[in-house]
Amino acid sequence: MGSGTSSAMFLCFLHFFWIIVNPARAYSMKHCISIKMNLNCRQRNLQTIPSDIPPVIKSLDVSMNNISKIKKSDFKNISVINCMNLSSNTISNVEDGAFLHLVALHGLDLGHNKLTTISEHMFQGLANMTRLQLHNNLISFIACSSFQNLSGLQIVNLTNNKLHHLSNVQPLVHLPNLRELYISNNNLHYFESRELSNGSIGLKVLDVSTNPLERFSITANVLPNLQNLNLSYCGQNGSMEWDVADTVFLSKISTLDLSGVQMSVDNMSMVLQNFTNTHSSLASLALSNLWRKSTEKVGIIANIACHIPTLSVLRLGNDCISVVSEKLLQSCSRTKKLDLSDNIISDLSESSFRSLKGLKYIRLDNNSLSSVPNATRNLSTLKILDLSLNSIDNLNCLDFANLTGLLKLFLYSNKIQKLDSCVFQDLKSLKMLSLGGNSILTLNGAFTNCLQNLESLDLRQNKLSSIKQEDFKQLKSLKSLILFDNQISHMDNGAFDGLFNLETLKLSSNKINAKAVKDTVFRELSHLRYLSISSNRIEYEHDSELRLPPFVNLSSLRYLAIFSQNPQGMFNIPSNFLEGLQSLETIRAGNLNIKLLHPNTFRYTPELKYLDISDNKFTSLTAELFHPIPKLMVIYLSKCQLESLDFLINANLFQVNYLQISYNQLTALNETLLNSLPSLTYMDMRNNSFSCNCSNLWFMRWITNNSQTQVVDAHQYLCKYPFSQKGTLLLDFDTHSCSVDTGLFYFISTTSLVLLTLLGSLIYRLLRWQLIYSYHLFLAYLYDNKQKNRRAAYQYDAFVSYNTHDEPWVLRDLLPELEVRQGWRLCLHHRDFQPGKPIMENITDAIYGSHKTICVISRHYLESEWCSREIQVARWVGNNMRNEFCWRRVNVKLCLPHPEPSRRLVLRLSVLEIC
Repeated sequence: MGSGTSSAMFLCFLHFFWIIVNPARAYSMKHCISIKMNLNCRQRNLQTIPSDIPPVIKSLDVSMNNISKIKKSDFKNISVINCMNLSSNTISNVEDGAFLHLVALHGLDLGHNKLTTISEHMFQGLANMTRLQLHNNLISFIACSSFQNLSGLQIVNLTNNKLHHLSNVQPLVHLPNLRELYISNNNLHYFESRELSNGSIGLKVLDVSTNPLERFSITANVLPNLQNLNLSYCGQNGSMEWDVADTVFLSKISTLDLSGVQMSVDNMSMVLQNFTNTHSSLASLALSNLWRKSTEKVGIIANIACHIPTLSVLRLGNDCISVVSEKLLQSCSRTKKLDLSDNIISDLSESSFRSLKGLKYIRLDNNSLSSVPNATRNLSTLKILDLSLNSIDNLNCLDFANLTGLLKLFLYSNKIQKLDSCVFQDLKSLKMLSLGGNSILTLNGAFTNCLQNLESLDLRQNKLSSIKQEDFKQLKSLKSLILFDNQISHMDNGAFDGLFNLETLKLSSNKINAKAVKDTVFRELSHLRYLSISSNRIEYEHDSELRLPPFVNLSSLRYLAIFSQNPQGMFNIPSNFLEGLQSLETIRAGNLNIKLLHPNTFRYTPELKYLDISDNKFTSLTAELFHPIPKLMVIYLSKCQLESLDFLINANLFQVNYLQISYNQLTALNETLLNSLPSLTYMDMRNNSFSCNCSNLWFMRWITNNSQTQVVDAHQYLCKYPFSQKGTLLLDFDTHSCSVDTGLFYFISTTSLVLLTLLGSLIYRLLRWQLIYSYHLFLAYLYDNKQKNRRAAYQYDAFVSYNTHDEPWVLRDLLPELEVRQGWRLCLHHRDFQPGKPIMENITDAIYGSHKTICVISRHYLESEWCSREIQVARWVGNNMRNEFCWRRVNVKLCLPHPEPSRRLVLRLSVLEIC
């Protein structure tokens, strides 16, 4: 597939890994990561499409899994998705209508699967799709109407399948908007235009490469708009035939790739002759990897190609060319870009490019050149020269003579050891210079009096040991200086003086120590925006203030990288180390072996948004550390041996939306902490020491139930404590064991209340008086307990219990007999009861105060409620006294004023004793 299409699909999913996210609805999913409405389920060993895909997402990536089937129900709940990547699975079956609801889908990638057939309704509903990737499958059949409704389709990639016949792609070539078709490596033996279509089609890009074509035949103008044709590595055994009935049929082609085509010289000559007419639009021709054992044939074909009047780009890479003579390219006067890369060229004659009057770009990379060829001198029109990946060990003063128009020079990965001051003196227009990957020891004033317009200088991976004040002073236009992976240990005061426009400076992976990092080194870099000094040897013994902070002059700096200082770390960051960086937005300070940060560390960086202090050994951090940076949005605190994040509670980090705290010793996060981060939408806590018990209940419920913060891979978090739960999954913990069964509690309470209500009603209705009687008995019992230890003499000889109707008999007969004749002292109701005292208390006192109780039994007595109570109390007192105090006797005597039947005499046999 073409690079443009690949880039488009790549960009579609690139934003999955964009870190700084805006607040959005998110939650913990079992197998995916959601960032900014883009779902990444890549390489998760999935067997099926995840069931917890949110309904509103922009893109979905489930590539590199083990999914074998796409079901109709897999995507029924999502409809606004734009891009979907299902590549690199084992999909062999897609149910009809599986994509029916994806009406907004623009890009679908099903590459690297095991599809064999494109069914009639497989892509139903995808009317707005523009890009379809089906490469690297086993497709051998495409149903006639499978693409009928895909009117918006523009790019289809069917590379590496088993179509065998060109007619198999007929169902899609007539789509009104189809512009690019890739059918490389499908074992096609014939390309016949009549099999492709009977009428003209709108294709602009057609890739038929890597097929064993025996004949390429176009007998009708079916491709009137074709601009890019790739036939590279077609044919076999040099026998491929070319049959184009009219050169007009391919007159719009501007890019043709015939690299590695298995075709005879005669047939190749005939092909190129088709583009030498005045109707030709061919501008770029690739003839790489042809007849590798015969450079003479390459020369013949190249000479014919150069007669194409419109040709401006000629690629002759990987053709085993060792010598480029003037004759080889003598007809290429119109060529502007010449690619001779990946050959074995060791020498070029001074006149090799003499005929290329308009040459602007030469690629000579990956050859065997030991010096800059004389042939490249004096090419006044040259803009780009690539000499990378050769064996050039020396640069001379005349190597780039008169290249006054050169804009880019690539000398990467050669063997250059030194530079002289005269080497680049003629490169007055040069904007980009790449000298990385060499062995340069010193600059020797190479940039002192030249390269006034240079904007980018790459000196990475050399052997520079120091930077002197004059090395770059004259590079007034320089914007990017790359010096990483050298051996720099010393930088003069003012080492970068004069670089007023410098924006990017990379000094990482050197031997720079704290003494070399001084304010005087960076004093004139007021426009610097990016500075990397990571992987050096900067260290401080304490965090007290520096007398001369190193960055006080870098007021425009946005990015600073100081991570991974060797050999053992930075140990401390001085409290004013960052002074002057009022515009700093990103700092990466991980792996510095720091145990403590001074509270004033970020005092000078109020604009900080991204902070990475991971992989350190913090014993504690304070909330005050973060107070000067309220705009912070991203925090990396992984691998810091942290046991608690309570220092964030009062840190006032209201804008933090990304928190990376993996590989620590955290057991959980509490509610107070998480409430102090109101904008948090993404949190990674993988590989912590989670405690799986009821004390963690709130945290576990928060992970699954919160509607704002996504906890990455939360369903894979393992328990470490207690020992009985070690190795189990955090979210598999049985939370029901932590709560009371409220349902059972309410059931028991309600049932008890109902039963008590019913029982109370029944007792009141049926046993009301018995309860009243029992109440008074209880009062009597209490009174008895109160009086039982007293041995006072009886106040009366007898208490007379009678009904009011029997009072005349008592006064007329009983009273004279007992009081007058026998001398007893009797207690009578109307005479001896105390006024104002409750009646039952009078009765009780009278019975307890009498030696005997005389009951006057009559019909009225037996029918009286109060009389019944008196006799019952008397009976109870009598029994109680006999049981508890054997020294005291209380008797109940019965008197019958009128004859009564025996059955009326006793209401309950258990309450009377007849004496």
